[in-house]
Amino acid sequence: QVQLVESGGGLVQAGGSLRLSCAASDRTFSNYVMGWFRQAPGKEREAVAAISWRGDRAQYADSVKGRFTISRDNDKNTVYLQMNSLKPEDTAVYYCAADKGGGSWDYWGQGTQVTVSS
Repeated sequence: QVQLVESGGGLVQAGGSLRLSCAASDRTFSNYVMGWFRQAPGKEREAVAAISWRGDRAQYADSVKGRFTISRDNDKNTVYLQMNSLKPEDTAVYYCAADKGGGSWDYWGQGTQVTVSS
């Protein structure tokens, strides 16, 4: 069982930046596709970004393209989400997740709150 722990959330003004981190407890992390998701109050959870196990391919939700960047450091068992030009509508709890290779998200972190004030 891999444990994922997010950090880096907080309160920021619109236009500001935050960098989220997600640390995995197991070195098998390097074999997993990793993703970031978010859930705002009263809304369904949505996918934000995903990155291949090598880190050479990434996908983004249209709403964050050009503003967010996902990256990973397999030596540190950590995936990051750099969030720039933040907007109030980015306010949500952000979760990281791991796909072992079966096409489903097998492990989830506990989430970190991001609040963007206008």
